[in-house]
Amino acid sequence: MIQHLDKLNFDTTINTNDVVLVDFFADWCGPCKALHPTLEELAKDFEGTAVISKINVDKSPELAAQFKVRSIPALFYFKNGEVVGTQNGVQNKSTMASYLKSIVKS
Repeated sequence: MIQHLDKLNFDTTINTNDVVLVDFFADWCGPCKALHPTLEELAKDFEGTAVISKINVDKSPELAAQFKVRSIPALFYFKNGEVVGTQNGVQNKSTMASYLKSIVKS
């Protein structure tokens, strides 16, 4: 299940889970909508291993600004509370899954 994050639960989620993927998105963004089914699949595949989450940039502009998000979708990979990688634009499932696996193993 995808977790929806905002300024109230962001720090807790990032700091209490080993691996977190954050998708910065907007409801009006076509590529963001196209990426959503892939994120749903990853959430099922990595349940118990990694948290898959989303942040709506229109509802949480302060988080988008904090991470200097300039275009969406923007994917941020966290390990132990620190950003360890980013990807911009729509990514395919295998690329994202491989990256998540490498972070989990590191």
